[in-house]
Amino acid sequence: MNAAAPAHARPAARALGAATLGLALGALLLRRHAPAPRRAMPSPAAPDRTATEQAHRLYQAAALLAASVLSDSALEHYRGDFENPGMFAPLASAAVVLACAVRPASTRTAVPYATACAVGAAGLGFHAYNVLRRPGGLSWANLFYAAPLGAPAALALAGVLGLAARPVGAGAPTLAGLPSGRALCGLAAFGLAGTSAEAALLHFRGAFQHPAMWLPVTVPPVTAMLLAGAALPGRPGPRRLTNALLKACTWLGALGMAFHTRGIARQMGGWRNWSQNVLAGPPLPAPPSFSALALAGRAALALRAAQEAP
Repeated sequence: MNAAAPAHARPAARALGAATLGLALGALLLRRHAPAPRRAMPSPAAPDRTATEQAHRLYQAAALLAASVLSDSALEHYRGDFENPGMFAPLASAAVVLACAVRPASTRTAVPYATACAVGAAGLGFHAYNVLRRPGGLSWANLFYAAPLGAPAALALAGVLGLAARPVGAGAPTLAGLPSGRALCGLAAFGLAGTSAEAALLHFRGAFQHPAMWLPVTVPPVTAMLLAGAALPGRPGPRRLTNALLKACTWLGALGMAFHTRGIARQMGGWRNWSQNVLAGPPLPAPPSFSALALAGRAALALRAAQEAP
């Protein structure tokens, strides 16, 4: 005889539903906005086509990163019982970024992405305060179990990628005073390094109990170093190797979700006790952030190559 779901599971169901919806919507956006085959055009249009395609990739990266933040925040802030009303802000901001991604590129505005930057920056301040106000201040225990510093930074990064996509699509040769390809290589490198640092912290907390836990703390940092080299003037370095590592980081997002699903199943009660284990187990929505940043990195490399072409 099946018992009715306990009362505490109903809000958990809503949180898990929001998390699942966020990831599903992110995947749907990537499929819906896949670049359509283009007819052959005269050679003068080639640079514009390259810029448009890479701007589209940047919008995809921002949407996927926002989907990851939306899902992760829905779970983590529910676990924190939404103690502060401001904990609803990243959910709303990430959802608006996703809604903006559904619209045609010609009608997108900078407002949702600028708002995401502001909400992410404010969230980073709140999370830092949450860590420092605990007994012991800046300590390993507080970094392990207090509000994660990387989550709001990911929302701000999604906003920056969305803001950068608009001038790239318009053919702007520079961003923040640098050639757009180099600037975006630096941005993607910074994002990959920060995401890998967050994974290193949490996997260290898990004692690296599985060899696969070393992948997100080895492959993305090497990729970030190569992208950082491409952000410097002069030769961009081994482009083929960098592209191969970026593709590996893309698959790392899917592989990480599979391992996190297994990690939840290994908790006491497994998926039958999902209302607790989804909150206590490894975060399901976190790994796709590697895929999003890898997509941005590939767009940056393509822009750098196009700008170097005679």
